[in-house]
Amino acid sequence: MDWITNNFDSLQLALYESVVQPIVFGLGFGNLLEDAFAATGWLLLGLVQIGFILLGVRLLERRWPVEAVTDHGAIHDDVVYTLIHKLGLVRLAMFFSIEPLWDGMASEMRLAGLPTWQLDGVWPGVTDIAWVSLLLYLIVFDFAGYWLHRAQHQFGGWWALHSLHHSQRQMTMWSDNRNHLLDDVLLGTALALLARGIGVEPGQFVAITVITQLHESLQHANARIGFGLLGERLLVSPRFHRLHHSIGMGHESAGRGTLGGHNFGVLLPLWDMLFRTANFERRYDPTGVRDQLAAEGGRGYGSGFWQQQWLGLARLAAALRPRRSGRGELPGVNRP
Repeated sequence: MDWITNNFDSLQLALYESVVQPIVFGLGFGNLLEDAFAATGWLLLGLVQIGFILLGVRLLERRWPVEAVTDHGAIHDDVVYTLIHKLGLVRLAMFFSIEPLWDGMASEMRLAGLPTWQLDGVWPGVTDIAWVSLLLYLIVFDFAGYWLHRAQHQFGGWWALHSLHHSQRQMTMWSDNRNHLLDDVLLGTALALLARGIGVEPGQFVAITVITQLHESLQHANARIGFGLLGERLLVSPRFHRLHHSIGMGHESAGRGTLGGHNFGVLLPLWDMLFRTANFERRYDPTGVRDQLAAEGGRGYGSGFWQQQWLGLARLAAALRPRRSGRGELPGVNRP
């Protein structure tokens, strides 16, 4: 671990001094050098993740593919999303727009006398051990991630945005980051507030984020991979998560057209088992959203980043518009 940490720190410093720092000075943002150094770390981690996708997950897709890739344009769109996220462009935008709001909310909480709770201080001598506290934080964030993911599938307005992620008909290792930017902001805000509320250190938050994102890239792989009878119940596998993207099963519960779904776990299937949303069937269904089917209206989710973002906002506006009847349309599920 020390070898990894030391080499990562050296690479971060070299990248910062040779590339990032001159750009920051050239743009006249010398007052943001400390933040730029932290951003360099995120950039480097993003490059590591892209390397993991290209050198690791791609081999699995070639060895055990679920289906042949035919829609290369849709895959290209997902690559664009991946580069935007992994190279830190979304984080950079949030730094200038959303993070000041997070910091302001944290300051107001302190001024109001609300204490900051340190999860790793619950059991001194045990929970303050680095790997123990990291494991605890991973479990807490995974539990929160499960319920936030269910909320994305439960509320019509949020699903109107999140359905973009499910609209990929050919899921691959690049599909994890196909998200509406507003969806990212909502989820990121909730997790950032959680991190501040339970006292996650910046280094631990980085580790949690990277571990989660690496595994999510694997989950979305076009690979016929399961973890066996026991392993499937310990860690989310590509097969388990593909069922979450299956047409119908992934976004409907209690009957066709009703928002819901199965297999919401991020890392651990435990929460799906506890709250009865798990499905461990050994099958590989077509992925997508029901209303994309020709028989259901053939709704389009757009081609290319900007069109997909715009249509997401249009679906959100439709979802928030007062309904004329009690039934109404559930955006991204099916049309009456």
